[in-house]
Amino acid sequence: MVKRNKVIAIVGPTAVGKTAASIAIAKRYNGEVINGDSMQVYKRLDIGTAKITHEEMDGVPHHLFDIKSPEEMFSAAEYQQLVREKIEDITDRDKLPIIVGGTGLYIQSVLYDYHFSSEGKDAAVRTSLEKRADKNGIMTLYDELMEIDPISAEGIHPNNGRRVIRALEVFYTTGKTPSDWQRAQVRESLYKEQIIGLTMDRDLLYTRINFRVDRMIEKGLIEEVKNLYDSGLRNAQSIQAIGYKELYQYFDGIITLEQAIEQLKQNSRRYAKRQLTWFRNKMQAEWFDMSIKPDEKKESILTFLAGK
Repeated sequence: MVKRNKVIAIVGPTAVGKTAASIAIAKRYNGEVINGDSMQVYKRLDIGTAKITHEEMDGVPHHLFDIKSPEEMFSAAEYQQLVREKIEDITDRDKLPIIVGGTGLYIQSVLYDYHFSSEGKDAAVRTSLEKRADKNGIMTLYDELMEIDPISAEGIHPNNGRRVIRALEVFYTTGKTPSDWQRAQVRESLYKEQIIGLTMDRDLLYTRINFRVDRMIEKGLIEEVKNLYDSGLRNAQSIQAIGYKELYQYFDGIITLEQAIEQLKQNSRRYAKRQLTWFRNKMQAEWFDMSIKPDEKKESILTFLAGK
């Protein structure tokens, strides 16, 4: 019988406190953190992605941050390969791998025997969808996906045109929705995983998100995005991230700065709601409510893990 490596995954919505919990777990159990956020792989996208700082790492090794240039593409399939290699490396050094982030499909693809199908690829269909997006806006296609496959749509940010178009391409090419394909996957666990889910009272979470956005602005988010904008970066996967798409519209003169900031907050809140829905439906996690006395809850998580 093949021995399965132990892996901890910490999941939950943006601003719920995953970073602080991961550091506490890593320090208690000799762990190393692996990035579980699809946008924190990019260099130069620091403030807007709430990327952990060197000080916040507190001496804990962190992996798969800043591994891509903003111009590059990055897929769940590539993430799956990189993280599985990193898990082996960390385990071989007698350390505990801890995946931390909010990109559910990426984390799920690592933990389970998840195969990325080449089914549903049709250049003509994809080109037609891209033309419709250019003409009518990506939100039109997102609304269409929400009608066809609300489960998949919940896990995709409306600004992520590449993934919206890909999901519709699969449906119009095969007649099956992406969630149909996912349900057909064999959900065999490859690791001895323990998934910790963090949640929070919705009003409190939304307040934290709004405050986080204000702090991002104070810390220089506008300047960070302007540097990317002035460098000529366009039509890249990286700048579809929340915080970048909205400010690009501001720099393009489409909306005011105040509107961009309000959209950033609103999109972040909506994303948090989608994240919670996705994780609750897709992953078997042990949930901890961080609304009250989060330090005590972190101790509860550590105690829970000690019994596993």
